[in-house]
Amino acid sequence: MARCGPELVAPEGVEAQTCVMAEGGETWARTYYRNATGEELRPVLTLLGPGGRTVELHCAPAVHDEPGTCETPRVLSSGAPRSATAVAEFVGAGPVDEAPLLLRAGSERAPGAKG
Repeated sequence: MARCGPELVAPEGVEAQTCVMAEGGETWARTYYRNATGEELRPVLTLLGPGGRTVELHCAPAVHDEPGTCETPRVLSSGAPRSATAVAEFVGAGPVDEAPLLLRAGSERAPGAKG
C-alpha cells in the first residue's frame, strides 16, 4: 500500500512527492524528488507513527536535475498504516541554522482534494 500526498513544486525549482508505504506488517516513508535549482539541497525525511514514534533520515544531498528517491528504514507497524504520516523537507545551502527551507512535502492530501 502507498498513501501519497500531492506532487509539489517550489518556485526555486524543487519538486517532491512524499508517501507512507506499508507491506507485510512494516511501514516506511519514501519521497520522490527532483532538484532543478542548480544548487545542493539537503533533504530530510521523517516518518511519524502512532504513539509519537518517529524515524528521521538525512538523505544524500540532491545536487543534480535527475529524479531521485529517499526512504526511511522499515519499522514494524504498531497500528493501522493509515495512522502514520511522512514529511520531507528540502533545505538549501548554507549553515544549518540559516539555510532556507525550500519545500515541505507531506503524505497527506488536503481535505476534499482529489487523487
